[in-house]
Amino acid sequence: MIKCDFSFAGSVRVGGRIYLGGSDVFPEGCPYIKVSLEASKLRAGMKLSSEGTELLRIVSGSWADQVPGAKTWVAEVLEPLPNSGSLDLKTERVGFSVAYVTLSDKGARGEREDTGGPLVGQIVSDTMAVSIVHGFLIPDEYGDLKSLLMNLAYTSKFDIIITTGGTGVGPRDVSPEATLAVIEKRLPGFERAITTAGLEKTPHSMISRGIAGTLGESIIINVPGSPKAVKESLEAVLPALKHAVEKLQGDLSDCAKIRSV
Repeated sequence: MIKCDFSFAGSVRVGGRIYLGGSDVFPEGCPYIKVSLEASKLRAGMKLSSEGTELLRIVSGSWADQVPGAKTWVAEVLEPLPNSGSLDLKTERVGFSVAYVTLSDKGARGEREDTGGPLVGQIVSDTMAVSIVHGFLIPDEYGDLKSLLMNLAYTSKFDIIITTGGTGVGPRDVSPEATLAVIEKRLPGFERAITTAGLEKTPHSMISRGIAGTLGESIIINVPGSPKAVKESLEAVLPALKHAVEKLQGDLSDCAKIRSV
């Protein structure tokens, strides 16, 4: 349970976003929900409910500027919030949280539509239970990707992080290098499966250098940028992905369910 004080929530509508955190981390007049220390257990995709009614879904996490060590959360409002007072909300994980990161200089400048990234969410959601899909479109910058991966894994705590694009040998292809700089355990079986699937379609797949590995309780996978390659790559690893995430997060049984907190 997480104690939530709605005295400062204002009138955020259903479908809108609201901050969760301590009273000393937000500017005056900013709508927020004051939460107890148990909020440290939150992670992207979790739902907060009261008496069976789901009120909030966690979207992402961040660190507050004003107070050292203070963490805040952004949540989507699912139902009308109380006008005031405190409630003990139950936290629940139903499905996996998925973040995709599309690397494209042209896309980041608005010169190309991102079709590969949204396809990630669609394909994963069609295969397993998913609690939230959150997408990012950034330029092919090593530092940007490296910092974003660490934020998604350690701060927001997404279960699955898929990057699209930047896996080739061009001068701006930096996805493998940025991923190698942050992962803790490499998953060569995932890499081989993606390469094998690609080679069944074209010999050009042998120059794709995608990396897969773990960071905290997250699994990160690089796939090429074209929608066709995204589909082929994900289909190669999806049969093992759910089980891999469960094992990474501490499940001891062969086919464990996601636990409620």
